[in-house]
Amino acid sequence: MEVDKTDLKILKLLQENAQLTFKEISQKINLSITPIHDRIKRMEKEGVIEKYVTILNKKKVGTSLVVYCNITLDKQTRHNFTEFEERVTQFPEVVECHIVSGGFDYLLKVITKDMESYNQFHQQKLSVMSTVAHIHSFFVMSEIKSTTVLHLQD
Repeated sequence: MEVDKTDLKILKLLQENAQLTFKEISQKINLSITPIHDRIKRMEKEGVIEKYVTILNKKKVGTSLVVYCNITLDKQTRHNFTEFEERVTQFPEVVECHIVSGGFDYLLKVITKDMESYNQFHQQKLSVMSTVAHIHSFFVMSEIKSTTVLHLQD
């Protein structure tokens, strides 16, 4: 599916506020409601729009500790990668997991209530995995920028 300039305008608006109505979007980009509706439904069907979510304030819901973990596996085999990925995706504390190149294998973003909660997660879930050789944790002191908006160029 090809995304044209009008689709990009719609996507930019929805990234900023997914609760905009078809009418509001149509007014902002000067296009009638029916084509707006059809374009959005097409982009949903084609997977350009994956889902709509609500972004929570971490502090207000009591999960303000953000930790990035560099994970090195004991052996870089397909079996170990698969086992690690299957297990780590089951941990609700892990909000992102990326396989990376460089001096370690995975980069995790972990969000917990506090240091005690992270320590429990580390000791009871992460460090007991047989495939994990090393864990390096980096604690976020202050969040400078956090966004889900992708830079879309016309």
